[in-house]
This record gives sequence, structure tokens and C-alpha cells, in this order.
Amino acid sequence: CISKNVGPGKIEKIPKENAFLSKELTQMHLDMLLVNLRMEPMFLKESFNIKWVAQAGLVENIEQIVKEYKQSRGLLPLKVCIHGPPGVGKSTIAEELCKHYKLHHIKINDVISETIANLEKIVVPKELDSDSVGEEGEDDEEEEGQNVEAAHELLARIKESMEQNAGRLDDQHIVKFVKDKLKSMPCRNQGYVLDGFPETYDQAKDLFNCNEDEEEEIKGKIPKCDKLITPEFVISLTASDEFLINRIINLPERIVAGTHYTQDRFLQSLNLFREFNTDDKTVLNYFDELEIHPQFIDVAKFEDPENRFIVKEIIKEIGEPRNYGLTDEEKENLERKAAEERLVKEAQEKAERERRETEERAERMANWEEWNKHLEEVKRQEQELLEAQSIPLRNYLMKNVMPTLMQGINECCTIRPDDPVDFLAEYLFKNSPDIE
Repeated sequence: CISKNVGPGKIEKIPKENAFLSKELTQMHLDMLLVNLRMEPMFLKESFNIKWVAQAGLVENIEQIVKEYKQSRGLLPLKVCIHGPPGVGKSTIAEELCKHYKLHHIKINDVISETIANLEKIVVPKELDSDSVGEEGEDDEEEEGQNVEAAHELLARIKESMEQNAGRLDDQHIVKFVKDKLKSMPCRNQGYVLDGFPETYDQAKDLFNCNEDEEEEIKGKIPKCDKLITPEFVISLTASDEFLINRIINLPERIVAGTHYTQDRFLQSLNLFREFNTDDKTVLNYFDELEIHPQFIDVAKFEDPENRFIVKEIIKEIGEPRNYGLTDEEKENLERKAAEERLVKEAQEKAERERRETEERAERMANWEEWNKHLEEVKRQEQELLEAQSIPLRNYLMKNVMPTLMQGINECCTIRPDDPVDFLAEYLFKNSPDIE
């Protein structure tokens, strides 16, 4: 009962001795699960003055218990509808939102295929096992037989509808299939992202409105919708025809092949979308009547082929996730991934730092060598300048001073005066060619 209402509807029986080996169950969890709560109800009624809330028990009151459980822990489903023309990026954005919020991606083609496959599963096994049914479980057999008959009839109606509409299912069946999907326990518990549906005002009205009797009671007021499946957020992606056509033209051939993005089919789908969204009664008008006002996002303004900025904008509008946090295994994977990324980042920073140091060292060495070359060049030029400047003085000394000086030195060597320096100075003064 618990698994059916808050989980996938499947259970796994684990032996008591194996439960102690599970990483997800601590000793406190095991002690709580193994508490014996069996007691006589008459003893409780006679001994305690209890105001019963769920006197019939857990199974009979599971819906109310699950509702209170989710409300008290903030585990509310998140329901989003993505609206926009073909080629604007609805499916890509819906997938990213489903990954971020852990929601169910509702695509019309997938819902139809899944429903038909489930109906065929009901029909085919019964046909195969019709000869091997025993005497036991006659009531179950009768109920299953009714289900098989209903599945046969529904499949026949689906095939007839598709034959009459050139392979396309009529709105009545599509709305029913989508409504059943939205009312399934996974969508009711976690939430969903509705991708490109409903397309018209009537489809939205048939999908989300309550029964006609309830509508008549509130006639003249806001239309009463089924809050269990009605989206909380409506995101309308907008773009010009020119932008969308250019985007589709630039798509790779492998993506376009087998889709409605071929030139003829895309233009047909785009014209049909514009036709549905130019009247007064559109899908967005319906949500406005419910006071669920759409958020409009101009895709062309972001210039982001991967729609990352658009997804961030939508997440900012919607807010934080409302479901359970990560499991221990997911936390370990994230921590391991974060540690690996940190090590890679540190290695990259270290390599970048070493590269910069090597470049700076090489630059310093190159600058030093260049400076030494410039210094040597300056010294050489200074030497050449000094030598060039010293030539006139040398010539003057050799012509005018050195002959008289040599004569004075010879005369000094011959006379040998007591003060040779004073003698030589007096000699040069008397015999200088500049003194007449």
C-alpha cells in the first residue's frame, strides 16, 4: 500500500539477517522497524480517551496520511507546462528541468505509445494463457476478463480513430491518455513537465477542468480546475518565424532525419501553431482565466543554442526543488565527482602556474641576454668615441710637444741637474714653439 501510493508500486522482500547489511538502514532505522506494535484495540479504547483520526487503519486512510506526510515535509509535486512553437527548444529545456528537479517528462508521442503498449500487454498474455487457467481465483479471473475486454474495445477504438485521421489519434483519446498519465502516482508524487501540450483552448479545458456538475455550481466565476493535475508554472517560449526557420535550416541532417523538422512538415506545424495562438481562445488565455499567468521568454534574445541560460532563467522563476534530497549513494558519487574535479582543477592550476613560471623565467633570461648585448654595444660605442676624440690631441702632442720634450730629456741626461723636474719644466718653457 505504501509503495503503491508513494513509490513505483513494487516491493522487495529482504530477509531480516540481510537487512543489517544494507547501507541505507542504520541501527536506529532497524530498531524502529522491528518494534512490535501489536496490541488489543479494546484495551486502548477502554483505557485511553483517544480522538481517532484514522480509526480504520493505515491502508484505508493512506491517501490522507500521504497528503499530510508530504505537506509536513515540503515534498510537494512540481507541475510545469512548456508552451511554444515547434523548433523553439521545448523538449531540450523540458529534459534539463526534469534532470534538475527529478520530474517526469510528459511527451505526447511517448504517452500514446506507452498506453498502447500497456493495453497490448493486458490483451496478449491473456490470450496466450487462456488454456492454462485453473479453478482457483475465479473472482480474479472474472475481473481480469473484464479488463481484457475493456482493453480490446479501447484498442479497437484507437485503431479506428487512427485509420480515420490518417494515423493521428483524435483529441478525445489523447486528452484521456494524458490525464491518466498526470493522475498516475509518479506524477502525483514527484510532478511533471508537460512538453508542448495542450495545444488548443479546448484541449486544455478538457484536460484540466473538473466535471461539468462542479462547473455549473461556480458558473460565472473562475473555471474550477483539477488542482491535482493542473500545472503551477506555465512557461511560454517565444521566437519569430525567421529565427525558427534559420535554426531548423542549420540543424545537422542526422537530427532532422525522421522528425517533423523537414522543411514541409516544419512549416506546416509552424503555421498550425500560429493559427491556434492568434484567436482569443488560446491555451495561454485558459491559464490566464485560472490566474496561472505564463512566463514569457524570448529565445532569440539569449543567443544560446543549448538553452542553458533559458533553463537558468526558468529555475530562477520556479525556485528550489521540493522533493527528497540525494541518497547516500548519490551523495557519494557527487562527492567523488567533486573530489575528482577538484584534483583535476588543482593539477590544471599547478600546470598553469608552472607554465607561467617557466615563461617568466625564460622571459627574464631573454631580457638579461638582451640587456648584456646592449651593454656591450654601449661600451663599444663609448670606446670608439673616446678613440675618435683622442686622435686630434695625439696629433698635436706628437707635432708640438714630443720633439721639445725629447730634446729636454736628452739635455737633462747630459747635464744631470740636482732637480731634473724643475730643469725639464724650465727647458720646455724656454724652448716651446708657441712662445716667441
